[in-house]
Amino acid sequence: MNLLLKNLIACSCFFLISQTLALEFDVNTDQIIEANKNSNEWLTHGRTYSEQRYSSLNQINSDNIKNLNIEWFYDLDSSRGHEATPLVIDGIMFTTGAWSVVYANNAVTGELLWKYDPKVPREKAYYLCCDAVNRGVAAWQGKVFVGTLDGRLIALDAKDGSVVWETMTVDSFEAYSITGAPRVIKGKVIIGNGGAEFGVRGYVSAYDVNNGNMLWRFFTVPGNPENGFENAAMEMAAETWKGSEWWKFGGGGTVWDSMAYDPDLDILYIGTGNGSPWNYKVRSPGGGDNLFLSSIVALKPDTGDYVWHYQTTPGDNWDYTATQHIILADLEIDGKIRKVLMQAPKNGFFYVLDRTNGELLSAENYVKVTWASGIDKETGRPIKTNLGNYEKNAVLLFPGALGGHNWMPMSFNPDTGLVYIPAQELYMPFKKDENYNYDKKGWNTAVDFTVITPPKNLLQLSLLVRSVRGRLSAWDPVEQKEVWKQYLTLPWNGGILSTSGNLVFQGTSDGELVAYDASTGEQKWSKNLQTGIVAAPITYSINGKQYVTVVAGYGGVFALQAGLPPKYSGGPINARIVTFSLDGDIQLPQRPANINMPKPPPPNEDQASIARGEVLYHLECHVCHGAGAMGGGVISDLRYMTKETHEKFEAITLGGLYIEKGMVGFARRLNEQNAEDIHAYLIQRANETYFLETLNSALK
Repeated sequence: MNLLLKNLIACSCFFLISQTLALEFDVNTDQIIEANKNSNEWLTHGRTYSEQRYSSLNQINSDNIKNLNIEWFYDLDSSRGHEATPLVIDGIMFTTGAWSVVYANNAVTGELLWKYDPKVPREKAYYLCCDAVNRGVAAWQGKVFVGTLDGRLIALDAKDGSVVWETMTVDSFEAYSITGAPRVIKGKVIIGNGGAEFGVRGYVSAYDVNNGNMLWRFFTVPGNPENGFENAAMEMAAETWKGSEWWKFGGGGTVWDSMAYDPDLDILYIGTGNGSPWNYKVRSPGGGDNLFLSSIVALKPDTGDYVWHYQTTPGDNWDYTATQHIILADLEIDGKIRKVLMQAPKNGFFYVLDRTNGELLSAENYVKVTWASGIDKETGRPIKTNLGNYEKNAVLLFPGALGGHNWMPMSFNPDTGLVYIPAQELYMPFKKDENYNYDKKGWNTAVDFTVITPPKNLLQLSLLVRSVRGRLSAWDPVEQKEVWKQYLTLPWNGGILSTSGNLVFQGTSDGELVAYDASTGEQKWSKNLQTGIVAAPITYSINGKQYVTVVAGYGGVFALQAGLPPKYSGGPINARIVTFSLDGDIQLPQRPANINMPKPPPPNEDQASIARGEVLYHLECHVCHGAGAMGGGVISDLRYMTKETHEKFEAITLGGLYIEKGMVGFARRLNEQNAEDIHAYLIQRANETYFLETLNSALK
C-alpha cells in the first residue's frame, strides 16, 4: 500500500471516529453493567464493574495464537513507569502514561488523535513512594476522567482532550498523590489517593461527573477525637487505635488503587493501605487493630455510608496493604451459589469473602508466609507468629513489604473457574528504626532501611538474586489451591488478561508478552517488547477483528529499587502502546545500545566518609536509585554518572539543579558533608562496577 493511500485511509478513519465520538460516546451505568454482553469494547478499568478482566472474545485462541503479531505501536513520551489499563470506546483507545499524561489513539491504526498533559510539577516526584505512574482513566457520557500525581481530578472532553472541569481532591500542602484509575458509578466519579508513607490520612471521595463538585467523602482512619468524628464508622474505628496521638502521624489507610462495584447489591468495595508509620508500636503503642487499615470496606456509592468491613491484617506492621485487585464473582461453594469477593493482598493469603456481609468463607496462603501460620476460620483473624516481630531484633520476613502480590491486576476466568495471580516470591529484612522522628515532609515508616543493603560478596549477591522470582499462579478459589504455575525470571511482572480463547496473557519484567493455555499453563506464544511490562493487557474487537493491547514500560517501586540490568528496563527506550492481531506484520525498531560505563573518578581514600555515605544513601536515596546504588534503569543509575554529573553533584543533590527531571534538592535534609559522603560512596560503587565490567569485557 503506497504512502498516499495510507494517509487517505488514516484521515478518513480520523474523521469518522471524530463524528462517532461527537454523537455516540455515551458510556453510562447500564452499559457498564451490561459489559459482559459487549466484549468488543473495554469500557471501564477492569472491563466490568466486577473487575474480572475476562473477555469472551475468542477469534484469537490457543490454536492460532502462534500467528499473533504486532498490528501497530505508538511511542509514548517517557521511560518512567507505565501501569495503565487502556479503555477502548467507539474505536478510540484512551490511556495514560507517566506524569498523568492522557493519550487518545485510533484503536485500529494507532494514530494519535489528541494528548493532554496536566503539567504535574516535577518536584512532586519527591512525594511519591513508587514512581510517576498512572493506572488509567474512566469514561462517562462524552467525558474522560484522570487523577493526577498532584491530587487533581480532571474531566476532559473525549472529542478533543480539552478540559471540561478540574478539581483539587487533596490538601495541596500535604503529601497526597493519585496514581490509581477513577471509577464512575451512577454519575459519580470515585477516586482515592496515596501518600501513607508521608503521613497522610486516607479517604475516598465521590464527585459529580458534570461539574466536579464533591458529593461525599469516606475517611478510612479516624482523625483527632477532639474534633469529633465524621460518622459512626470513624467513632468505631477510633476504639481500635490505642496509646498515641495517631492523628499527628496521619494514620495512613490510603485508597490508592482497587475498587469494585456490585450493581445488584448497590455496594462499592474499596481496598485500603498501610499505616503511617509502618511500625505498629510507634503508630499505636497501646495495641488495637487500627481500623480501617489493610481492609476491604463496603460502602453505599450514593452516600459513602459504611456497610461492612473485613480487615486482612489487623495491626499491620509490614506495609501489607489490601489495595490489591478486588474481583467479584458468583461461585458454587458447599453446594450453594455464593456472591463472593476475592483478593490476594500483599500479606500472602488468598481471601474469599461473602460480599453481601463480609463473612470470611476461606483463606489460604498463595505464597510462602512466615508472619502468620494461617487464618482462623472462626474469627477471620490471622494467627500471628513471633517471626514477624522486629521490635528488638531484625527479622527476615516472607512476604516482604512488596507483597506476595502487588497492585498488578489478577483475572478470573469463569470458563476454567480459576483466578490468575501475578504472584512473587520476595522477602525483606525488617528492623525497627531506633532513631525515628516523625517528618511531615519525609518518609514515615519507623523501619530501618539500612538493613536492605545488598551483600558485596558476589556469590552471596548471586544467591540473593536467584532467590527472588515471579510466578504466574492459576488458583482455584473454591478449593483454595494452586492448579498450575509458571515460574518467571524475576518478580514484578505484569497484570493479567484471560479470554474464552483459552488464553491467559501476561507481560514480564524481562520484556516478554506471553500467552499461556488457560487450563494447563502451557506457554503458547511470546513476543519480546524490549522493555519490562507491568501493566495488564486488554482485548477488543472492531469490524470483526480482535486485537490485544498492552502498555509496555517498566516502572514502580521494585523497578526503581531492584538494580536490574538495563536490558530488563526501559533504559534508552520510551514506553509504548503495542497492539497485536492475527495478521499483524509490524516489527519494532532495533533497540538502541545501552550506554557504556564511563570511567569514574578515583575512589576516595576516606573509608569513614564512604561508610557514612552508604548509610545516608540508603536512608535518603535508595527508594528511587536502587539498593546498593544499583539503579533499575527507570531513573539514572548513579554508578554511571558522567564527568559532568560528578562535577555538578552538590548542585544537583542540594541545590535542585535537576528539579525539572523530578530530582528535588535535599538541602532541607542534607548538608554539604552529607552530600560529600554520599558522593564518596557512589564513586566507590562506580569503581567496583567499572572493574567488574572491564574484567568481564576482557574475558569475552
